[in-house]
Amino acid sequence: MTRRGAGRPGNFIGAHMSIAGGLHRALERGHAVGCDVVQIFLKNQMQWKGKPLGEADVRLWKQAQRATGVRTAFAHATYLINLGTPVDAEWRHAIAAFHDELERAETIGLPFVVIHPGSHKGSGIDAGIARVAAALDALVGRTPGYRVRIVLENTAGAGDTIGRTFGELAALLDRSAHPERLGVCLDTCHLFAAGYDIRTPVGYERAMGECAATVGVRNVRAFHLNDARAGLGSALDRHQHIGQGQLGLRPFRLLLNDPRWRRVPKALETPKEPDPAADIANLRTLRGLIATR
Repeated sequence: MTRRGAGRPGNFIGAHMSIAGGLHRALERGHAVGCDVVQIFLKNQMQWKGKPLGEADVRLWKQAQRATGVRTAFAHATYLINLGTPVDAEWRHAIAAFHDELERAETIGLPFVVIHPGSHKGSGIDAGIARVAAALDALVGRTPGYRVRIVLENTAGAGDTIGRTFGELAALLDRSAHPERLGVCLDTCHLFAAGYDIRTPVGYERAMGECAATVGVRNVRAFHLNDARAGLGSALDRHQHIGQGQLGLRPFRLLLNDPRWRRVPKALETPKEPDPAADIANLRTLRGLIATR
């Protein structure tokens, strides 16, 4: 196979891909639309348990990586997991479920799993941060010597969610006893919905400067590239195709030409359609924003 994205500006850009038919199918689908990066779920994202990974699953994954050339892949955890819950039984269940996902990621050699920090469910942001930090320490304790990292995604800010601001993400990193196993994923739609106006060079640099001063540039391990259907500070997590929402093209041009993030993998989470044409168009739009060097 010839990899479509290789050898030109725009490497480290891709999309979330379906694992229907097996994890390896996501790599094949990603290659078909021109991905350099693929994000996957490790099992059905709306179920707590999944079929254990076998030797055949690992073999097919490795074969697909060689055949497609898509070497950069990472996972997103199920949306059911809430590491910030104050309810003990739910908290233990969440830790167990995420532990299973980390095991799966380590088995196929993924560098990290992205997860939403969770919701404090009314207990307060400080209590929620303490709860998530304790969960992260417990998970690292269950996976000693593992290479896979836990990467915390910023949130749009609705309800009792944790991780709306860079300060909240930094607090989670700071509270952890094992920051070397952690990282951050920044979602452009979530940033905008949370109140970060990245539509102008000044606003973009203000946000990324805050990120650098709190989270740290080296801790940003991935980006989700999504336009936003809802307005600035809306707290609504509503993704849109690139250039077709409230953000427009400028924030993506600024980000894709920012040397701080050049080699950080970036994955689309734009609306999925039966026809892959939307993914192809979004990737083409993004690559067209990259200045030739």
